[in-house]
Amino acid sequence: MTQALYIRAAHDAYVAPFNLREGQPGETLLDVAAVGLCGSDLHYYKDGGIGAAQIKAPFVPGHEFGGWLTEDIEELGLRRGALVAVDPNKACGHCAYCHSGHPNLCPNVEFIGAPPFDGAMTKRIWVPRSQIVALPEHFSPLDAVMLEPLGVAIHAVDLAKPRLLERVALLGCGPIGLLILQVLKAAGAGEVLAVDPLEHRRAMAQRLGADRAGSSLADIQAWTHGEGAPLVIEATNSPLGFRDAVLAARIGGRVVLVGIPDGDTYTLPAADARRRGLKIKFSRRMGEVYPRAIQLVQAGKVDVTSVVTHRVDLEGGPEAFRNHAEDKPGVIKTLIYPNGVDRDA
Repeated sequence: MTQALYIRAAHDAYVAPFNLREGQPGETLLDVAAVGLCGSDLHYYKDGGIGAAQIKAPFVPGHEFGGWLTEDIEELGLRRGALVAVDPNKACGHCAYCHSGHPNLCPNVEFIGAPPFDGAMTKRIWVPRSQIVALPEHFSPLDAVMLEPLGVAIHAVDLAKPRLLERVALLGCGPIGLLILQVLKAAGAGEVLAVDPLEHRRAMAQRLGADRAGSSLADIQAWTHGEGAPLVIEATNSPLGFRDAVLAARIGGRVVLVGIPDGDTYTLPAADARRRGLKIKFSRRMGEVYPRAIQLVQAGKVDVTSVVTHRVDLEGGPEAFRNHAEDKPGVIKTLIYPNGVDRDA
């Protein structure tokens, strides 16, 4: 019997004993090195679910994680004790969406850390060997965790297709927004206009490369003299995020929506979007992006360490959820270390 962090219902997170299930053929057991508290985990905590994925029984969240192998995996050339990352998305591989290159949209997906599938906010977890991602030897548990949210950022920028030196408006400077900012710069985007209502997030955005950082849509409208930006990427949790992205875009512009709104509902005046003739895309999870994520971190083109502001052990997990839900000053990204923070090496 081990321990895990559970979410039972909205604003109800706690640590309790966890009965580790038996492994299945094709799986391997990991000692969890670290796991990220993601925006979607926070939605489960704040709202009790996301769309059709509702919490019907206590479950263990956590899909951004890395761990140490408890056995050799010869087919991958990996030895016991090696640090690995895990792709949480187990698409079926058989449906039309998988065959057309959209495993992130597979309706038959088994996603680690989304109900009813328990995640990695526990000391040990069984995962399919096919979802193991080998890492460079010098990568830390923090690096392993941050590859998944970085993958989300890469996928969003892939959808956005920024043009060389193109001005971009970025709404939201949480962890995903800050990673998108850096990927935009690596992709050759021009001036990035970032906005977030929280001062410490704006400061981090400027540190990581934002050309301007403001507190609201009004700043973008002022900076662009009311014309808007040709490309807008929205990465907020606000029901007004879609509306603000539309109003930040210029006529004929493009909008990519990455954030999940609180309450799972957007507020949008349709006329503003229609009259601008906008091209709008929604981003969900990611595709096959881990190799590029590893390269970006390895080359120093994306600073994942600065995005992480807090590190706690498993017992500190419930308080971390509360701090994120309340937007406590200084909090951007929390990593949970089920087997001890001191093992981050």
